[in-house]
Amino acid sequence: MNTNAFETYESVVRSYCRHFPKVFTEAKGAVIKDEDGQEYIDFFCGAGAVNYGHNNSYIKQKLVDYLTTDGIIHALDMYTVPKREFIETLEEKIIKPRGLNYKIQFCGPTGTNGVEAAIKLARKNTGRSNIFAFMGCFHGMTLGALSLTSEMYARNGAGASLNDVTHIPAPYMFEGLDVIAYMQTMIDDDHSAVSKPAAVVMETLQAEGGIRPFSDQFLRDVRAFCDKNDILMIVDDIQVGCCRCGTFFSFERAGIQPDMVVMSKSIGGMGMPLAIVLLKEELDKWKPGEHNGTFRGNQLSFIAGTASFEWLLENNVEAETRRKGEIVREYLTKEILSLDSRLELRGMGLIWGIDFGKIDASLTENVIEKCFERHLICECAGRNGSVLKIMPPLVIEDELLKQGLDIIAQTTKETL
Repeated sequence: MNTNAFETYESVVRSYCRHFPKVFTEAKGAVIKDEDGQEYIDFFCGAGAVNYGHNNSYIKQKLVDYLTTDGIIHALDMYTVPKREFIETLEEKIIKPRGLNYKIQFCGPTGTNGVEAAIKLARKNTGRSNIFAFMGCFHGMTLGALSLTSEMYARNGAGASLNDVTHIPAPYMFEGLDVIAYMQTMIDDDHSAVSKPAAVVMETLQAEGGIRPFSDQFLRDVRAFCDKNDILMIVDDIQVGCCRCGTFFSFERAGIQPDMVVMSKSIGGMGMPLAIVLLKEELDKWKPGEHNGTFRGNQLSFIAGTASFEWLLENNVEAETRRKGEIVREYLTKEILSLDSRLELRGMGLIWGIDFGKIDASLTENVIEKCFERHLICECAGRNGSVLKIMPPLVIEDELLKQGLDIIAQTTKETL
């Protein structure tokens, strides 16, 4: 298998290929094939970009049909039919049926650009510069989003000061700490040295932070804290949205409405680049072109995104995700947690993590490598990479899901 071109000419910044050193050629559903014809079960899912499966037949056909019409592909933010259909479908089939009310902003087609837009708009609306974010979070790699991201490895790559963010202990970090009271004290105490923030930015489940779900009550408490103090609540649903947690929006379980929601990854349907910010209408105070991007009008992404909405509703993806999530939870509880009392299991829907940190964080890397040898692709997350991250496409067949879990169980037993 020839990797010379990559190793000779590609920057050493590449990362995932170091875990999975094969040349891949095809993918369908939850299976990826390499250049030698070997098949791998995908428990990585493009970091959440292909929730509805690789080359989802329904979505792919919509793209193929559009390409044969000479339909416009690049249009910046001009009006087009695919953009109109995306907006109408998202609003009428996804947003309004959930009792939500949002306008849609199209930004550069990456999650980090969506985060940049959201925090800029929060600062513009409030006139305040500080932002609260939670330790353990990951929000992106451009400077504004990176200032929110707490992982030091990523932050150290910036080579610049990352300012105007106060990081708050996540609710799982210190037993007995009232995080809401802590934040309230910080903004009330004239000796806290902390400025009142424009927004609280949060994932409802920290994915890269180690598969750490925040409780429904904590999400409601954050909403109440923001309302009380005239602070905006921004939810980063880039990785854990699009049905990953068992509902289209990850925050639905708490019965709240954030002021802004950032979405990317699977909002593009099948890996097509797209990012959006959902925002309450009264917050839409942009001047024309004040936040833009050359590829904020990717028509193929609109086509694929619209098709994904149609497909997930027709195939009851939310309920199926919850059902399959129970398969994972029951299996891992029985087969993995019984191996060592120091192992921890966390997750919901179809995003789960096995935490080896209380034994030895380096074990996770060993498990990942051995899983790949057995043709299962999975990744790590959390502090010191101690958490084995399980995130298959939502469309994975039950048999294939159990086959992948068997590989994890077998590998974990051997590693321990």
